[in-house]
Amino acid sequence: MEGLRTLDDIDVDGKTVIVRADLNVPMKDLYMTDGLRIARLTPTLRELLGRGAKIVLLSHFGRPDGKFDAKLSLRRVNEVLGAALNRPPLAFAEDCVGRDAEQAVAELEPGEILLCENLRFHAGEEDNDPAFAKALSRLGDIYVNEAFSCSHRAHASIEGITHFLPAAAGRGMEEELKALHRALDKPERPVAAIVGGSKVSTKLAALTNLLDKVQVLIIGGGMANTFLHAQGVAVGKSLCEPDLADTARDVLAKAKRLGCTVVLPVDAIVAPALKNGVATRTVAIQAVPKDEMILDIGPKSVAEVLTQLERCRTLVWNGPFGAFEIAPFDQGTTAIARDVAERTKQSKLLSVAGGGDTMAALAKAGVDTKLSYVSAAGGAFLEWLEGRVLPGVEALLRQGQKA
Repeated sequence: MEGLRTLDDIDVDGKTVIVRADLNVPMKDLYMTDGLRIARLTPTLRELLGRGAKIVLLSHFGRPDGKFDAKLSLRRVNEVLGAALNRPPLAFAEDCVGRDAEQAVAELEPGEILLCENLRFHAGEEDNDPAFAKALSRLGDIYVNEAFSCSHRAHASIEGITHFLPAAAGRGMEEELKALHRALDKPERPVAAIVGGSKVSTKLAALTNLLDKVQVLIIGGGMANTFLHAQGVAVGKSLCEPDLADTARDVLAKAKRLGCTVVLPVDAIVAPALKNGVATRTVAIQAVPKDEMILDIGPKSVAEVLTQLERCRTLVWNGPFGAFEIAPFDQGTTAIARDVAERTKQSKLLSVAGGGDTMAALAKAGVDTKLSYVSAAGGAFLEWLEGRVLPGVEALLRQGQKA
């Protein structure tokens, strides 16, 4: 991405580097249940250590609302992070600002890492308080943002601190931004977007922005039901937002004006309830029983999606096609995911996906490592789809323009 400062542009030898990470990882007791974010963080940490830097790690964990909460201490993550780096638990500071933190930094040696306590124990973090941001900046000489998943927030450790220190993107942030840039800003056409999930209301801005950028828009999940309803198709007891029918019709009308092909389900897997072992059947989309609900797309819909993807060179994906958590309602998403992975392997498709449910669905299909790029970001990825400027990214680009 033009103007982005990276690790290649900074001298870190003998310097203390503040790395803003996203260590808000899912934990069960003392065990991490998903290590993707830490796995993507470690290359930057290893590179900085190899170049003679001291590292101060900053992160939030949970939502403590600006107050100390022992259950949300980053001590829980410390041992896990050390193991990922093949090290013992890292040095730990009981606070992220003030005397305790600054003293812990002063005791660091080159090649060592200090993990500071939860940023969100201070209200100044989410308020982007300049005084709190300046206090954070006292912990180091250089700032590196390695938390794309938090960069849609104008928080002190994301945006505010860049006003006080030279800043650059870490390797994970750099890789993510390059992937996103290739997918929508400078794509190889035709471009397709899969937008699924439960509600139109949460994805409306993304749909509107994507219409100007893609040639094929594939709508799945519960939100497809609202579009079907808007066209006069009865969807039974399915999840639907009838009050957004006019909005759905506006989206379809805009797509037609722009020459964008919209793909909606033509058949569906239905059942009387969403639960294990329930009886299911496949029906045409115009024949959904009034006492049943759509829980996945049917085989004809899968075939239509794959036909549309055959002519595309780039794919952006956010949201599953069905209630993939419960079999057999994962079959539509799984079939499409595996086909996308195969096309990616054959260099026929650049595939970029993101969002928590999407990641989980791809993992269940066994292809979460087989797309061109899978983002661990949730809100940041969605806001990127919406065409918003992310404060954390804007801050890095601002610094790059000054350099």
